[in-house]
Amino acid sequence: MRKLIAFDDETMTALTQLGHSRMATLQDLADEAFADLLKKHGVPIDLKDALRKSAGVGKKKA
Repeated sequence: MRKLIAFDDETMTALTQLGHSRMATLQDLADEAFADLLKKHGVPIDLKDALRKSAGVGKKKA
């Protein structure tokens, strides 16, 4: 699926430089950023993650 996302010039320059230094594409950077955002908010990013979450695996005990 394709979606159009707009960035200001400074952000695009920073992302381009980061991509060059990490030898990563803008898509690679976006995939990593969105996966981190979903994880931060407790949203499973794939089936394996969803199953692990539903089974309670990896929950910290108080």
